[in-house]
Amino acid sequence: MRNLKRFLITIFLLQFVFLSIFYVESSASSEKSDIKIYSPSCILMESSTGKVLYEKNANEVRYPASTTKIMTAILVLESCELDDVATVSHNAIYSIPADYVTSNLREGEELTVEQLLNVLLIPSANDAAIVLAEHVSGSVAKFADLMNEKAKEIGCKNTHFVNPNGIHNKEHVSTSYDLALITKYAMRNSKFREIIKKTKYTLPATNKYKKADRTFNTTNNLLLKDSEYYYPNCIGVKTGYTGEAGNCLVSAASKDGMEVIAVVLGGEFTDKGLSEKFLDSIELLDYAFDNYSIKSLQESGSIVKEVEISGATKETKNLKVAVKDDINAFIAKGTDINAIEPEITLNDLTPPISVNSVVGKITYNIDGIIYSSDLIAQSDVLPSRFLPILLHILLILVTLYLIYLLLRLDKNKKGKSYKKAKAKKGGKHGRKGGNFRYTTISNF
Repeated sequence: MRNLKRFLITIFLLQFVFLSIFYVESSASSEKSDIKIYSPSCILMESSTGKVLYEKNANEVRYPASTTKIMTAILVLESCELDDVATVSHNAIYSIPADYVTSNLREGEELTVEQLLNVLLIPSANDAAIVLAEHVSGSVAKFADLMNEKAKEIGCKNTHFVNPNGIHNKEHVSTSYDLALITKYAMRNSKFREIIKKTKYTLPATNKYKKADRTFNTTNNLLLKDSEYYYPNCIGVKTGYTGEAGNCLVSAASKDGMEVIAVVLGGEFTDKGLSEKFLDSIELLDYAFDNYSIKSLQESGSIVKEVEISGATKETKNLKVAVKDDINAFIAKGTDINAIEPEITLNDLTPPISVNSVVGKITYNIDGIIYSSDLIAQSDVLPSRFLPILLHILLILVTLYLIYLLLRLDKNKKGKSYKKAKAKKGGKHGRKGGNFRYTTISNF
C-alpha cells in the first residue's frame, strides 16, 4: 500500500513537471510567434534614440546590394551643392554590368547633383552612383575610402564598401544593424527625406539628351498605393537586389510622432510568390506601432519645482523652476509614465536671477536612454535690500577702523620719534651741566 502511494505521488510530480515545462515552452513559442520574419537577417530600430525593438541575426555580415546608395547619398549631400553640375564619364556608362539598373545617361551629359540624387534613390540607377562618386572624389576607389571613413564615424562595426552602388563584390559587405545606423544618420537630412518618399521622377532634357521622357518609378512598393504591399505610413527608404544578396529593403515609417527604421536582408519569395522583403518589413513596422508609442513626459513651460532663494527679496524669493523644452519619450505601450521619476539638479542659485535663465537640468533614464531638458527660471529673483545695506555699513566700519589704525600707528611713530629726540637732547645737557657743576665746585 505504501509503495502504491509512493508510485502515485511520483507519477503526479512527474506529470506536474511535464506540464510546467510544456507550459513554459508553449509560452515562449507564443511570444516568438508574435512576429514572423522570413528573411535571414533583419532589425527594427526607433529612429530618434536608436533603440532596437527587434532583431534577427542583425550583426550577420551580408551583401547590402543597392541599399549601399544610402551612404552614397549621405556623402554627396554633405560634399556638394544641389545645383552643382556633374558630367557623365565614360566609366559611369560602361562599368555597369548589363543586368543592372541604369538611368540611361549619356557620356558627356551634364546634370545637377539634385537630378542625379533623384535617379540614384528612386529607380536605383547605378550609373548615377558612379557619376556622383567621381564628382565628389575623382574616382570610385577614393569615394569608397570616404564611404568607409563615414561608416566608422557613424558607428558601423561590420561594414566595408568598395563601390557607391552595391554592384556585387565579395568585399562589399554590411549588416542589418549597420545599415540601420546609416539610415538613422541619413534621415537627419531634409533633402534625403524628401527624395526617398517620391514614387516617380523624370529627368529633364540636357545637353546630350534632348527629350524629357526618362521617367522612373520607385522600386519601393511600400510607397505605391496600387501595390498589394502598400504601407500608408511608409516614408522611404531604399530597396536592393543582387543574386548573391537576395532581396533587401531598408524602410522607414512614421505614425503619431513616432518614426522607426526596418532593415531586411536576404529575402526571397514565399510559396505563394509573395516578396518576403515587403512582408517582413510590414510585419516589423506593424510590430513597432502596435507595441510602442511616443509619450509626453514634460511639456515646455511646465513647473517641476519651487525653491526658496536665500538672500532674495520677500516678493521674489520663491522661484518656480520650469522645463525649457518638451520631453517626449519612446516607451512601450501600457507603461505608467507617472511612475517614471526624473532626476532634477539645480545650479548654485543666488540672486539676482533673470527670468528664463538656465538654473538646472531635468533628466529621465528609460531603458538606458537619456531624455533631458534645461530648467529655467519662471521669474526674476532680486537681491534683498537689507543685505547690500548691511554690507555697505560693514564696509564703512572696516574702512573707519583701518583709518583709525593708520592714524594710531602714525601717532605712535611721531611720539616715539619725539621722545627719542628729547632723550637725546636732554642727555647731552645733563652731561654738560654735570661737568659745569663739577668744574664750579672744583674751582670753588
